[in-house]
Amino acid sequence: MPYEIDYLAIAPELIIFVTILVVLALDLFLPRPLKYWTATAAVAGTALALLPLALLVIDDQVVSMFDGSYVVDEFAVVLKGLFLIAAYVVFLMSVSYIESDRYYQGEYYFLLLASLLGSLVMASSRDLIVLFIGLELVTGPLYLLAGWRKGDVKSNEASMKYFILGVLSTAILLYGMSLLFGLTGEVTFAGLAEATQGMADQPAMVMAVLFVIVGFGFKISAVPFHFWAPDTYEGAPTPITAYLSVNSKAAGFVAMLLVMYLALPGLADVWAPALWALAALSMTIGNLAALRQTNIVRLLAYSSVAQAGFMLVPFAAAAVAGADLEEAFAATVIYLVIYAVMNLGAFGVVIAGANKTRSGEIEGWAGLAKVDAKLGVLVAVFFFSLAGIPPLAGWFAKFAMFRSVIIAGGVTTVVLAVIAAINAVIAFYYYAKVVKSVWLDDVAGEFPGDVEAAPSGSLRLALGISVALTVAIGFYPAIATFVGDASRVIASGG
Repeated sequence: MPYEIDYLAIAPELIIFVTILVVLALDLFLPRPLKYWTATAAVAGTALALLPLALLVIDDQVVSMFDGSYVVDEFAVVLKGLFLIAAYVVFLMSVSYIESDRYYQGEYYFLLLASLLGSLVMASSRDLIVLFIGLELVTGPLYLLAGWRKGDVKSNEASMKYFILGVLSTAILLYGMSLLFGLTGEVTFAGLAEATQGMADQPAMVMAVLFVIVGFGFKISAVPFHFWAPDTYEGAPTPITAYLSVNSKAAGFVAMLLVMYLALPGLADVWAPALWALAALSMTIGNLAALRQTNIVRLLAYSSVAQAGFMLVPFAAAAVAGADLEEAFAATVIYLVIYAVMNLGAFGVVIAGANKTRSGEIEGWAGLAKVDAKLGVLVAVFFFSLAGIPPLAGWFAKFAMFRSVIIAGGVTTVVLAVIAAINAVIAFYYYAKVVKSVWLDDVAGEFPGDVEAAPSGSLRLALGISVALTVAIGFYPAIATFVGDASRVIASGG
């Protein structure tokens, strides 16, 4: 019997797929001076893919296809919305950035769209095969995009490190998945959840779970699997760095959430302590390393490592304490969404600031607000939001995280909460260091860039979307609470 397909449910994926073909055709047939139409097509296609999501939210139905391997529910719709909005902002950042040099525009947008398609697939995946295909479609194009500045040694190094460690982590992840299948005979999450009950004491099953955690740990740049992040973030084109820190990391978290909560809940005694350790190490080492950074992109790279630790806190605390997973699931997803919004804005500011100062160093930004107050305000908004300062969106992410830990209870969760609180203070110091340099330090000579030139229209739109969401969520957390409610549905098995 043929599978029944709901075309509205998979409309976002179909639109992005068609957009990929359009970009490929435009790049093939248009002369070089008209290649900018590939960017227009990518931006338009991504925006168009958001329309069926709005209809799916109104419809509020759970659609299951391919024997339950592909599910479109409220959780999947919310995550797909995040992936599409984040990609849309990254495309806007990319337009002037890519046109400023002799990059291959068609291939650039083709690869980014392919990665976006993978993230959409992952949000609906409900078995290991679909999940792995989506995850590899997310990361595969990024190996090339990280080294897009072919004449830059750092970009070449970034791509090579990311590729080698990425392939190694993929092999480990796939080996762990193959062990899960070999021990249970199941690939669907529902089948695995049933088959793995009572198997937590089997050494082969413990090894399978740990291999899966190692694979996902690389994708989310958690310590000690974070070594690729600083060099890759610094060497890659800044829009790609923004995409890596948001969409790629979000995809890794979605995969981890789905596998641990839906496929392996009966093995929480195995994966919960490991995630507890990852959370504590990522927060601490990421923040301590960020304190020593003088380059803004590297600072944000280590900040991304630390933020991964914060996101893991509710994820691990509830499982270690044996508490209800719904609140923890919601808190992790809320943090992920808010982090995506403010981190995209931070990288947009990095692009605008580097255009004016011709520097990525914190010292090179000294006194920037005195010549461009608007850019100085944006720096303060996004970096203080990352630090969790009210009334910006970051405060609610921290609030949701600590609230979930308090609800979970238990001594081990209290210890993790204390570690998180200490690290939140440390993080504030290095975020504030950037704001201080921009606003309080004296200008060291003349900026080599054109300080009078405003950012391009597309970059201004990207910054406008990011700052609007950052401020709106900070004043009206109900926007983010909607995301949490969607997450509770899947966490409860609904």
